[in-house]
Amino acid sequence: MTQDVKDRLRAELEELETELRVHLPREIKRAKEFGDLRENAEYHAALARQQFVQARIRDLRQRLSEISSIDPTKVPHGKAAYGSTVLLYDDERDEEVTYRLVTPEESDPAKGLISTTSPIGRSLMGREEGDEIKVTTPGGARKFEIRRLTTLHDQQES
Repeated sequence: MTQDVKDRLRAELEELETELRVHLPREIKRAKEFGDLRENAEYHAALARQQFVQARIRDLRQRLSEISSIDPTKVPHGKAAYGSTVLLYDDERDEEVTYRLVTPEESDPAKGLISTTSPIGRSLMGREEGDEIKVTTPGGARKFEIRRLTTLHDQQES
């Protein structure tokens, strides 16, 4: 899955770099032709967009670097981490729910893909089968028991 994320981030990065190098300089040049720069809304909008694009490019490069540094060999065996699938039991609601821990870019809670940086994801990191966790969510505190844990290593073996 990480390769899909890298590809999406690289595509967005490429688009933004083209906008920064090609489209925005044209917009700024055209806006300058309208005259007085102090009250030139088009000019100020183009400069603001340029700053936004530059910041987003920095963010994308940082995320690509972070994602590229994910080393599957360093993912722990027997403990919840990136790539793990967990079956949780909520005693209060008497229900089970399955989640897979993914990067924020892959997150899709409706499909059971939760980010390792989400409240539930953070609570699960480093935990083992049988552990009980308490999670503070926007809807209030919830307690879960980890009924089953399948790590990235377990999935590769099967």
